[in-house]
Amino acid sequence: MFDYQDYQVYFAKCGYGLEEILARELTSLGAEDTQQNYFGVRFKADAAALYRANYKSRLASHILAPLINFDCHSDNYLYTTAMDIQWENIIRPGMTFAIQSHVTDSRITHSQYAALKLKDAIVDRLRTVHGERPNIDRKNPDVWLDLNIRENKAIISLDTSKGALHRRGYRRQSVEAPLQETLASAILTLGEWDMKQPLVDPMCGSGTFLSEALLMAQNAPSPAERFQGRAPFKFMPDWDEDIWEEVRNDTDSQMKQVPHRLITGSDINRKAVSAATTNLGWLSGSQSVRIKVADFRDLDGFKDSLIVVNPPFGDRLGERRDALKLYNEFGSFLKHKCQGSTALVLCGHPELRHALGLRPKRKKIVRNGGIECQLVQLEMY
Repeated sequence: MFDYQDYQVYFAKCGYGLEEILARELTSLGAEDTQQNYFGVRFKADAAALYRANYKSRLASHILAPLINFDCHSDNYLYTTAMDIQWENIIRPGMTFAIQSHVTDSRITHSQYAALKLKDAIVDRLRTVHGERPNIDRKNPDVWLDLNIRENKAIISLDTSKGALHRRGYRRQSVEAPLQETLASAILTLGEWDMKQPLVDPMCGSGTFLSEALLMAQNAPSPAERFQGRAPFKFMPDWDEDIWEEVRNDTDSQMKQVPHRLITGSDINRKAVSAATTNLGWLSGSQSVRIKVADFRDLDGFKDSLIVVNPPFGDRLGERRDALKLYNEFGSFLKHKCQGSTALVLCGHPELRHALGLRPKRKKIVRNGGIECQLVQLEMY
């Protein structure tokens, strides 16, 4: 099924609007023939490039190995097609599995029902081959499978990441509406941060921007628990431990120390600063990052820095007016106290962008937790 003498085709999922920068990242990690698709990038890779992409990608949420692509107009056809796959080459006796499923614009309308039919096919085939049925483990299975049905076209894939790559492992405490880790990293990438210019988040919340910036500046791999002890792709039929050890050792050897106070943050909320400090504490080198309790209005400002911020959107009834006032005051802070700096501001609604009172150099549509946002880049001269 997987012959690593030749390059195989994989699909890396990502957030909306991030396909281009993900394609560039995958190329830098050894992928070839990248093709941008809807919410992801298709690419070719040998074993080393696949392992490297899982270990180092900051933008991909999952990296899938497609097993079969077929027309799927009924649940019966889904079942019979899945029964023909040689699952015994993937799920061996004693191993557990789980299925993540997504269905849109198809005759099969329910994702959980589609997952159930696929599960039934796998169980029935393995019961026939092995004489026993495998168990389901939805928390920590040996094998994760991905089923995607869109416009009656189905793809069944192995999830080589065995779970979401955005779960880095450092977020132990959170605040309301936290920024997803992959989006934070994407925003830093879009802002072309060179890891030499001072970076500051004056509304740091639980510290996602600060944590992702620290990982980038360290040139560190993902610290997610999936890489502790065993690689997530170890279940794959042609797993090669020697190649994995070479990739991991080479990656780990390239880590760097981060200059003190290259990365700083603050927040008016004492609980948020406590959460950010706790989360950063799970990363090596966190002592180089300074965080304090402060209202940005009371700060002296930041010269020649990259300022990244995800202010409150004010989605709840009665909160929008406060959010508009906050954005307006932050725009004034940037204009009068941050000469020579660049600011990346995530705006949940166009009116919030207008409330900043500054003309953006660049705008980009992204999604944060399903909410369509405008990421604006502001230059303070």
